[in-house]
Amino acid sequence: MTSAAAPPGGLAPDAVGTPDPHVIVLFGATGDLAKRKLLPGLLHLLCSGLAPERLRIVGTSTSVLSDEEFRELACASVQEFGKEDLVGDAWERFALLLSFATSGTEGDSGAVLAARVREAEQEIGGEARLLHFLSVPPKATPAIIRELGANGLAERARVVLEKPFGTDLASARELNATVHEVFGEEQVFRIDHFLGKEAVQNILALRFANGLFEPIWNRDHVASVQIDVPEKLSVGTRAGFYEGTGAYRDMVVTHLFQVLGFLAMEPPTSLEPKTLADEKAKVFEALRPLDPDAVVRGQYDGYRDVDGVAPDSETETFVALRAEVENWRWQGVPFFLRTGKCLAAGQRVVTIMLREPALQMFHHGTGVHDAHPNALLFDLGDPGSITAEFLAKEPGATMRIASARMTFSYEQSFQAANQLEAYERLIHDVMIGDRMLFNRADGIERLWEISTPLLEDPPPIHPYAAGSSGPAEADALVAPGRWHLDEGH
Repeated sequence: MTSAAAPPGGLAPDAVGTPDPHVIVLFGATGDLAKRKLLPGLLHLLCSGLAPERLRIVGTSTSVLSDEEFRELACASVQEFGKEDLVGDAWERFALLLSFATSGTEGDSGAVLAARVREAEQEIGGEARLLHFLSVPPKATPAIIRELGANGLAERARVVLEKPFGTDLASARELNATVHEVFGEEQVFRIDHFLGKEAVQNILALRFANGLFEPIWNRDHVASVQIDVPEKLSVGTRAGFYEGTGAYRDMVVTHLFQVLGFLAMEPPTSLEPKTLADEKAKVFEALRPLDPDAVVRGQYDGYRDVDGVAPDSETETFVALRAEVENWRWQGVPFFLRTGKCLAAGQRVVTIMLREPALQMFHHGTGVHDAHPNALLFDLGDPGSITAEFLAKEPGATMRIASARMTFSYEQSFQAANQLEAYERLIHDVMIGDRMLFNRADGIERLWEISTPLLEDPPPIHPYAAGSSGPAEADALVAPGRWHLDEGH
């Protein structure tokens, strides 16, 4: 896999994937994402030999911290969320890379940050690339982008933007315009941690590396596709964010549609980042604008009692929908997407439902009509698995058909202990300039475009009990079939 070309005036990524010298700036460095994923992940990259040989990490946020206090916060984060073997000497090496930029007076934060970045560059001892990771609320992004430009921090730089990227088509276009005032599109990495998961990338491997599967990946053999990401957790302490976002904006536009793009794309001519992104963009162009009548919204009982939630809130904590890809490969094949909070299961599963044989020679008495139809299941958890469900003869004197399955487990088949977590993989990709697993501006805007009918005319909210499978109305979407996870899978 070849890395993308560097921005004009930048440093070319090494051909074998070794990152250039870097100064990484973590915006929101005291926040939850930095504590749980980014700081432990950067330490793991260092210990895995995948970090640059010359590296400095500058944290910044609205908090006032000294360098030593930031190191103490990072140490606590690593101990709580990092891998057990990443302490001791590894921590001592990592701690020396950390510093913190705290603004002295209101309005000078950009100048203070620029000074700390220049200090870090001097410590490295030569020209370095900048990586700005914006782990901040969406409303803070435009001001930070302009500040980076005003203080000369956009040169030799890449910027990582967290979801959600806008809340509708107009806001996405406005945000893209603001970002492009300072950064070229080739410098912008819109991150989706779902695409960094080994199991999601394995969709590409299964499809395009195996002659067994690619010939059946079309409307002639696939009856329907389900992308099902239920969560057991409630909104918890995220009510302030969630109330203005909802399940659709939080999960479907940002994650589930991206997985759909991998599932439905045409075979690319190569795994070059641009080629892959072009094929995914074609899928998004072929998506029919969402029909509000094919969407079910729900809200779990008790959500309106959470601090920060309006007593008459119409924010959905559950959404299920039918999407349609109008092209030669997928015409007539429904894609069913479902996600929500406070549900019975906490899983990430893609189910490819295969068509039954054209002629069924086994009569009702054989049990064939009671068994589950053929399916391929992708468990997108960590480390994930792939399961093939099929029908087989039960042992005995009569022809009795029953469901059977074969499972490939990442953990049992490979040395999964050495794999990178999603954010680790994606941060490394940014450092070497590999854009394969990131979202482009045109793709983001197209997804908001097809969402416009739903956002302008949302269907009513249906209540559902916490710990259930969501509102019963969602079952009608997949009728006469059922949600595969609800059948005990």
